[in-house]
Amino acid sequence: MSAASCLLTEDQFLCSICLDVFTDPVTIPCGHNFCKTCITEHWDINVPFQCPNCNKVFYTRPELQVNTFISEMAAQFRQSAQQKASSSSSSEKHMSKPGEVPCDVCTGTKLMALKSCLVCLVSYCETHLEPHQTVSRLKKHHLIDPVENLEGRMCTKHDKLLELFCKTDQMCVCMLCTYSDHKTHDVVPLKEEYEEEKAKLGKTEAKIQQMIQKRQLKIQEIKRSVELSEEDADREIADGVQVFTALKESVERSQAELIDTIKEKQRKMEKQAEGFIKELEQEISELKKRSTEVEQLSQSEDHFHVLQSFTSLNAAPPTKDWTQVSVRPPSYEGTVLRAVNPLEKKLSKQMKKLLDVELKRVQQFAVDVILDPDTAHPKLILSDDRKQVKHGDVKKNLPNNQERFDTCPCVIAKQSLSSGRFYYEVQVKGKTKWDLGVVRESINRKGKVTLTPQNGYWTICLMNENEFEACADTLIDLSLKSRPEKVGVFVDYEEGLVSFYDVDAAALIYSFTGCSFTEKLYPYFSPCTNNGGKNSAPLIISPINHTK
Repeated sequence: MSAASCLLTEDQFLCSICLDVFTDPVTIPCGHNFCKTCITEHWDINVPFQCPNCNKVFYTRPELQVNTFISEMAAQFRQSAQQKASSSSSSEKHMSKPGEVPCDVCTGTKLMALKSCLVCLVSYCETHLEPHQTVSRLKKHHLIDPVENLEGRMCTKHDKLLELFCKTDQMCVCMLCTYSDHKTHDVVPLKEEYEEEKAKLGKTEAKIQQMIQKRQLKIQEIKRSVELSEEDADREIADGVQVFTALKESVERSQAELIDTIKEKQRKMEKQAEGFIKELEQEISELKKRSTEVEQLSQSEDHFHVLQSFTSLNAAPPTKDWTQVSVRPPSYEGTVLRAVNPLEKKLSKQMKKLLDVELKRVQQFAVDVILDPDTAHPKLILSDDRKQVKHGDVKKNLPNNQERFDTCPCVIAKQSLSSGRFYYEVQVKGKTKWDLGVVRESINRKGKVTLTPQNGYWTICLMNENEFEACADTLIDLSLKSRPEKVGVFVDYEEGLVSFYDVDAAALIYSFTGCSFTEKLYPYFSPCTNNGGKNSAPLIISPINHTK
């Protein structure tokens, strides 16, 4: 038997259906040999019964005869292969380690597999892989990098290789599935779907990289905001210290309170920034992890693994939309001013200096404001450039649209604010009554208007000649040293601050603080009624003449 086997080639021990060494070889009437399981399954599918080698047709299913000779030769061939593998194990072959795929053919000590065969569903070490590299029929088998659980690539229903992909059900199927559950479905070869999905993975990788880059830029933006805030805080503290250093012992307590207030704002801002940075860095870490997984998957030649993992890896991990997120330095406008206000007599000279600086700061946020004629009361007269408004005695015939005030003689601006800061100035010279401020978008514009923050109005007004009021939930009398001819209005949305200034006197008139803004804010103007010509002067939105 041994001498005879030497005259035979390895090809003669291979089944022409599975292209592997015969298992339970049988002979059919035309004389060709096959594995018993292979020819049985082949004839289960194909009718009439035909020889896979010579194509001879049998009109009744032939009886299978066990081929004892081939069976013995195949057994000896396997024994020879095992002996060869055993002798090689003492050489420079690598034994499999934890995490590596072992050779399925090795007996005893398992060597590390170099390739897995998707036809044989077996993983081979270097020695046992040799037939697949030398035998012509085995060369046709599809080899991939070694993977575990090759049985999982078999159809559980038909015990056939999952070599097709059903686009309809988004799952891997075998050839027999296309004749049953997936008969009318869109089915393509596994490789075709693999190539298509691999291209999508490339786009996913690019998208993830872009997301990482955006978040890295956002971190830089936040860090820069922190740096600018620190500079502002240092500058503000220096100004405050300079003021209080000039005072005697009676003002030391006020100085400490001022510094604590500023530092607390800075600490809150830094804490917010640190929270954002931590979130961004965590998202970047998750995205990098996903990027690595996607990159590894996109390089894999394992069709099955790619398609099984595609759904979970193709979508980017859930992340926060950072487009509108930013860290804004806290506003210090009015901080020092309010701290030294009780010491007015002692600080009058220093107060004037501080107010000049204050006004110069807020003027940096000046915006170009124009009036919106669609909101104006029918008796108001707007200039052609929409910078002036006054009350007329004749009610114009205008559409009573939803935006228009129908009872209160007022108008709002075109411009709105939903974040950040803005400033504008209004000339009130020559008027005996007026209202100015900002309003939220959802205010009631029909019927009687009550100017309170609760109703969405943050305003001040001249009631009668020299009676100035802040329109809080209850009216607050304002004691002004002089009658303003030009009023500056400053809003810090995030800080919840609305401040009014006497521009010419560089004096703070009043501030609404601790406001909670959740809607768009619009500049608000009311020249009040004409009063028989006594209040005929217009409100004029003035260009900013920056204080020296």
